[in-house]
Amino acid sequence: MEEQRGMAGPTVHMIGNAHLDPVWLWQWQEGFAETKATFRSALDRMKEFPEFIFTCAGAASYKWIEDNDPAMFAEISERVAEGRWVIAGGWWVQPDCNLPSGESFARHSLYGQRYFLEKFGKAAKVGYNVDSFGHHAMMPQLLKLSGMEHYVFMRPDKREKELPADLFLWEGADGSRVTAYRIPGGYNTHQSQPARPKIAEALEQVNQTGTDAMCFYGVGNHGGGPTIANIHEIRVMQREYGKDAISFSSPDAFFDKALLGGHKLPVVTGDMQHHASGCYSAHSETKRLNRKAEQRLLTAEKLSVAAHRLLGHAYEKDFLRQAWETIMFNQFHDIMGGCCIEEAYEDAREGYGHALYLGGVVQNGALQRISWAVDTMREGIGYLDKNQERTLWEQHDLGVPVVVFNPHSWAVTAPVVVTQQMKGTTDESGKALSVQHVRASRTNGGDKYDTLFMAEVPAYGYRLYWIYRNKSHGAATAGQVAATETSLENELVHLEFDKRSGGIARLLDKRSGVDLINGIGGQPIVIDENECDTWGHNMLSFRKETGHFGEAKLSVAESGPLRATLRTTSVYGQSTLRQDFTIYAGSPVVHVKVKLDWREKHNMLKLAFPLALKQPAATYEIPYGYLERPVNGEEEPSQRWVDVSGLTEQGKRAGLALLNDGKYAFDVLDSELRMTAARGAIYADHYGERDEWCEYMDQGVQEFRYALVPHEGDWRAAGVVREAAVLNQPLLHVVETYHKGSLPPVLEGVRVSVSNVALEAVKWGEDGDCYIVRCRETDGRGAEATIECHWLNRSWTAKFGCGEIKTFKLPFDLELEVSEVNLLEMQ
Repeated sequence: MEEQRGMAGPTVHMIGNAHLDPVWLWQWQEGFAETKATFRSALDRMKEFPEFIFTCAGAASYKWIEDNDPAMFAEISERVAEGRWVIAGGWWVQPDCNLPSGESFARHSLYGQRYFLEKFGKAAKVGYNVDSFGHHAMMPQLLKLSGMEHYVFMRPDKREKELPADLFLWEGADGSRVTAYRIPGGYNTHQSQPARPKIAEALEQVNQTGTDAMCFYGVGNHGGGPTIANIHEIRVMQREYGKDAISFSSPDAFFDKALLGGHKLPVVTGDMQHHASGCYSAHSETKRLNRKAEQRLLTAEKLSVAAHRLLGHAYEKDFLRQAWETIMFNQFHDIMGGCCIEEAYEDAREGYGHALYLGGVVQNGALQRISWAVDTMREGIGYLDKNQERTLWEQHDLGVPVVVFNPHSWAVTAPVVVTQQMKGTTDESGKALSVQHVRASRTNGGDKYDTLFMAEVPAYGYRLYWIYRNKSHGAATAGQVAATETSLENELVHLEFDKRSGGIARLLDKRSGVDLINGIGGQPIVIDENECDTWGHNMLSFRKETGHFGEAKLSVAESGPLRATLRTTSVYGQSTLRQDFTIYAGSPVVHVKVKLDWREKHNMLKLAFPLALKQPAATYEIPYGYLERPVNGEEEPSQRWVDVSGLTEQGKRAGLALLNDGKYAFDVLDSELRMTAARGAIYADHYGERDEWCEYMDQGVQEFRYALVPHEGDWRAAGVVREAAVLNQPLLHVVETYHKGSLPPVLEGVRVSVSNVALEAVKWGEDGDCYIVRCRETDGRGAEATIECHWLNRSWTAKFGCGEIKTFKLPFDLELEVSEVNLLEMQ
């Protein structure tokens, strides 16, 4: 496809900028100081050279100046109004553009663009991530919904990805298009080198192509910006070639001129990869904290809206804003990409802890406000009186109330574990449920068991359950779950385990009769990466095997009516891998809890799943979408799930989805799926000198979870999107006391009429007079959905295209209609 465009004579647009890494080979405090110095330098150049124009992205940098030097910020504001200081990017920082969640990208736009509008009266028109290491395929839609029609990037370069031209139309799955430009000569100039050769190369390019080009100049990374020498060189070359051929300019001006009618722009679809493939997995701790923090805030917002609407509970907007700003800062591409110095990750750990704590305070406040308002009083209880030694308020064997919350937009049946040994459980109607005693993390005398039951909770709602210390209520057995030292089995799946490696030797889906494993599943494979730097520069795949974990010990950890768990422990060198494989009654999903003590240097750990499938297809979750990629063994970024589907020997369509709660790097070669679990890379090693003073990543203990979803058909039929969401955000609960309340025992908060539209975010509107609801189409097929928000007394219908994201504004005033807005919460 092509679109007719045009232009007047070709021009080299000189883009004065300073690529500012607030964190990289330095900590954020040094980045803070360098930002001030760089901004001061740019302002000084403007006084000396009236034609000089400066371009700068990243709202976080501006906020630093606003908070720390109001006078400088006022001067910047004057230059923005003048048009010589150009705002680009529209996001909080220049983040990694593969690993943050879809909602995180929405928040970069929301908080970044609204900051610029509030402070300068204008928003960025050009998306700007000149140093990010790759760019996911949903970016065109996210940019368009943020008010940005254009996009500037540099990586992957020409060696890493062939494009039809530097200037092209980038199209998303939903049909959204932005005009994208790949910087051909880098985003900076070095202080010790003249700019003239770079400008001359750009001139040669525009003469050959007949189209405008951007030439970025200015000392970057640690800041600095355009130098006096740079500007003098440009002036000299302007005298030689003319100001029409070489102009002081900005990305905005470039696109305005380059897109004047006349020539055609090629259309490109898909993502922009691969650069720095090792960054999908480097520094496991930061990546898992990021996932946890993102989910914490989304859940806290949803519950806070419910508590506000139902009970007038205060919505802690400032706490949530602080937490989001911290998360967004830590999504800066060098931090999130795992290529900073070790000290920077101590700071990131503190930042994520801050965000998690704030989110936890907000979430807990909303949970307890709602649960306290649920009527839990029973006949025979006259007043509160704890007649047990500790913990529970149960009286007269009447049970203890437990309010279980579901933050998802569909009904969820999932395990709940309460911290007591109880004999029985019922739902709000008195129906008895099966329980199972499971080992707790504590060992306080005989008090070392918790109680597990399965809760069925309506969408974005809650349900009241009762637990009993002494009454069993005679619940029927939930299902058939069996465990031996080498097998797990329920009604739907049968697993057998390899005694040497501790991996899965057989995974039989009883529904279809398909045995999915062709080898050993979950086998831990050690990959030699001595020839790789931290980034994984020039590395497309990691498959140089150097060994396997072995000497496995297998033991039954749990066996009961609700679930069974088999623990396998294997070793390699000084490292130990413990995997707890769990299946639940009535579910085909295999849950795995991993505890890894990793002691290997210059080695990577992958968990491999060879599948008995022909003609395999691999689908990866990307931010707010999915993408099918070749099964060629290349390391790929993904979010919460990856699926491999194909044909079995019997000609049936089947597959296996691998879900996770904090991993982002995967590869598929033919029908073998692998997940990267750890890397023993040196901190910030760009093929530097390796000696005994180097420090290595991922050393020591880490824990994470993954799950396997065997299925017939493809990933859509298996409900993989929903399974992955629940793995990352389990049900929440509050053990309550007896009290009167205004709320009923069960409440459904939302109902969506179609399964392929998910409600992703519910929050207080930034303008304070509305709620905001964000939904997306998940399966790649259009839908018309009726969305009923019971808690908000709203119902509306909307059409969704393939992979389309929609944001709705719900005014507090119920007489005003629901309207669709963009990611900035504006029409």
